[in-house]
Amino acid sequence: MTAPVLWAVVGATGTGKTGLSLDLAEAVAARGRRAEIVNADAMQLYRGMDIGTAKLPETERRGIPHHLFDALAVTDEAAVAWYQDAARTAIREIHGRGSDAILVGGSGLYVSSVLWDFRFPPRDEKLRVELEDELERHGSGVLFARLREADPAAAERIDPRNGRRVVRALEVLAQGDQTHGGALPEAPEFWHPATRIVATAVDREELVPLLDARVERMWADGLLDEVDALRAEGLERGATAGRAIGYAQALGHLRGELTRDQAIAETQALTRRYARRQVSWFRRYAGALWVDARTADAGLLASRVGEES
Repeated sequence: MTAPVLWAVVGATGTGKTGLSLDLAEAVAARGRRAEIVNADAMQLYRGMDIGTAKLPETERRGIPHHLFDALAVTDEAAVAWYQDAARTAIREIHGRGSDAILVGGSGLYVSSVLWDFRFPPRDEKLRVELEDELERHGSGVLFARLREADPAAAERIDPRNGRRVVRALEVLAQGDQTHGGALPEAPEFWHPATRIVATAVDREELVPLLDARVERMWADGLLDEVDALRAEGLERGATAGRAIGYAQALGHLRGELTRDQAIAETQALTRRYARRQVSWFRRYAGALWVDARTADAGLLASRVGEES
């Protein structure tokens, strides 16, 4: 291994990315160079959102430097363009120290924005305010119907209930550009030439019960208390944080809108759906090395993949 490498450990939620990233960092160190981890999970950017995002406690990080965890308040709006700049800045600094950077997470658009030469369409703040006002008055369904008529391909990639993404797509369309819609560039080129992607996977028949049990553990471990405490910090006002899977359902329970069982069941269903979308997203990553994190040999990965750099 010569020049510092940008590793990406990606995959669906619950497939062992965190543990594999730590093992990989130690394997890289065993080969004579340090490695540092950069978060690519949109919800782990938020301070205080720990249990519901399965954020690794500092005491369990094995002394490996971690970046872009707890970077935002729950009232802040996470924007992928902001994240791209923050993550690339962190990676440049890590490489400047002669260390490898390991990008870890399952937020597909966030990962892609860093790995590839990914440019974002322009913004029109006046138009956005108008569209957001329309969203407030009429709901996302009306705006989504307009998007589906104007750009069916983009509409296919956007959850019709995600008003923010629908507004952004219409904003871009109105400026005479195609919506990126969360898509990779047509002919993607790596932002950093020494990029290596390791993708984690678990057969769906095994993953579904693992995800359901994981949600139940989060509630047993105190997710409701965590969410109740975050309400005082403005979680319900957070355009992004307050809508996170698990957190929105816990808020619904605290407001009396959902029973505990209903909140857990809804969280489980949304988590399963999200995992399916993640698998579909990362399957498009040409050249990714797919592994089962439960049995993968990180030392072999560092040796096998590192030799390609």
